[in-house]
Amino acid sequence: MWSPFPPFASLAAGLLSGFQLSLNTSHGAVMGLNHTDLSTFTPYIEFARAAYCDSNKIAGWKCGGACDALPGFVPTLTGGDGAGTQYFYVGYWPAQSAVVVAHQGTDPQKTLAVLTDVNFNFMALDPALFPGIPSDIEVHSGWVIEHMKTANQILAEVKRLMNEYSLTNVVLVGHSLGGALVELDTLVMTLNLPAGTTIRGVTFGTPRVGNVAWATFFDSQVFNFTRINNKRDPVPVVPGRLLGFRHPTTEIHIQPDGKAVVCPDDGVDPQCSDKLVPDALEGSVDDHSGPYNGILIGTKACTP
Repeated sequence: MWSPFPPFASLAAGLLSGFQLSLNTSHGAVMGLNHTDLSTFTPYIEFARAAYCDSNKIAGWKCGGACDALPGFVPTLTGGDGAGTQYFYVGYWPAQSAVVVAHQGTDPQKTLAVLTDVNFNFMALDPALFPGIPSDIEVHSGWVIEHMKTANQILAEVKRLMNEYSLTNVVLVGHSLGGALVELDTLVMTLNLPAGTTIRGVTFGTPRVGNVAWATFFDSQVFNFTRINNKRDPVPVVPGRLLGFRHPTTEIHIQPDGKAVVCPDDGVDPQCSDKLVPDALEGSVDDHSGPYNGILIGTKACTP
């Protein structure tokens, strides 16, 4: 069970805004993150872990440890089959007066196989779903195709819940491929939900999603998004920068010694993923599942 933590608005406005302020005023310097601050992400880790569980278990919120750690959550939409379409769910989180969207990831070996295949295609985004998207933005085609399977359904359910419960907070979480889908969803929500909506995206072990134009536009629109990466996980460093891919800003990187640092961008400090794991072959696939603050994420971590 996770211990109580500050209310959503306080956490979002205080903790992450504090990170951003510190990063801006220190000209991009890497900064340490203490265990207490890292622990505030535990609910998001549990939501991401639950996304690997069968939709029937999620519908009744009886998925074992992850569901038990988040009592009172009310799933309202579940979908996917874990094969042709990744599992996903949407629901109401009364404890934080928020809508939650979560996407399942995939086996790290399969993820790496896709991400290191140089035969992938870049793909433009649908302006109907991403209104105002610049024409030079391109995204990994595999992510776009998977995202299009559920994006409109998820957006409609988020809008419905916001209206039904008079909510203004939306939380999106995902691990691995699920993190890539959350990155896309976070921009969809930002571009389509009413002004004044607080949108929070948190991902774990996420691959790069799009080109430089994507990362630049994302950072100009989304102000509360954090990538958390574990040790020598190879997935966050692929597809490579040499292929034109970039991450948005702000990575929390859990070091090999278990300590964590906040990295302001996609690359340059030896304590951050891109320098610690300069090539996917130098990483450790075992680190992809965690632990994230002591919690493993993945199919095997979906306890009965």
